[in-house]
Amino acid sequence: METAGRISIRSRAIGWSLTSWVLFAGSGPLAKAVMVAGWPPAAVTSARIALAAGLLVPLVAVVRPRALRFRRADLWLLLGYGILGVAGVQLLFFVAVARVPVGVAMVLVNLAPALVALWVQVVRRTRLPGRVWLGIGFAVVGLALVAQIWQGARLDLLGIAAGLGSAICSAGYFLLGEHGASRHDPIGLTAAGLAIGAVVVAVFAPPWTLPAALLSAPAVLGDLRTPVWLVLLILAVAGTVLPYLAGLRALRDLPSAPASVLAVVEPLVAAALAWLLLGQSLGPMQIVGVAIMLIGAMLVQLNMSEAAPAVSNSTRQ
Repeated sequence: METAGRISIRSRAIGWSLTSWVLFAGSGPLAKAVMVAGWPPAAVTSARIALAAGLLVPLVAVVRPRALRFRRADLWLLLGYGILGVAGVQLLFFVAVARVPVGVAMVLVNLAPALVALWVQVVRRTRLPGRVWLGIGFAVVGLALVAQIWQGARLDLLGIAAGLGSAICSAGYFLLGEHGASRHDPIGLTAAGLAIGAVVVAVFAPPWTLPAALLSAPAVLGDLRTPVWLVLLILAVAGTVLPYLAGLRALRDLPSAPASVLAVVEPLVAAALAWLLLGQSLGPMQIVGVAIMLIGAMLVQLNMSEAAPAVSNSTRQ
């Protein structure tokens, strides 16, 4: 019965994690529509995070005020989660894609599972099964095939550094999220992280400096034309608040190492949406990459059960 209970809890956590990454991937077409309407990428990021924080923080303050009560000792956790997990990932990724091909940037940021595994094994001194490392390797190789990083690749040290920095921030999202979710209400931690992230991103891309006319500019989503402000609202709720909440909920019961590997779902869903909405189908080599990514994710999930008790205990020390 105890084993069945653990499997059920883990299955729900995996479900929450997959929901989070599907929502993150689904936000891509929305953000793209806003960019086509004249918004710079950094401004879209700044606006979506600021709007998400502006909606969630007052709501939590009224409905669940205890969730926003943190101790002074929690300040570093909140700052780390907001700066790394919210602001750093997205800002550095935009720097990377501006200087290197998108496929290369995607592979670099998705090195995060390997960084998380290294932290778990070296810092927490939790030995991970060899098949976990094999699965992480498969996931990275599969992503490289899907992204076709060899097409138009060029070396730009700043772009590579930004991509690696985004991977480090992404690893921080998983590790700090796992640490915080085991001690705090995910809703309160999400609200605080978004508020801090919004302030940091606004320093680099103040959303209020854009012309007001851009808010009412038409955004095109397939056959639908709608004002940009409405797309930003949906992007803030469905593409920012909900996936961050689902991700933290998953990290309450799912160790950071397997949770980070499930992030491979995001580029897969993005590719599926590009196929359905834009007619951009995958080539044979990319389909092979998809299969390799899924095999890698399954290897990690199936073999993390050997290390799950130790990892779970170490996160609460």
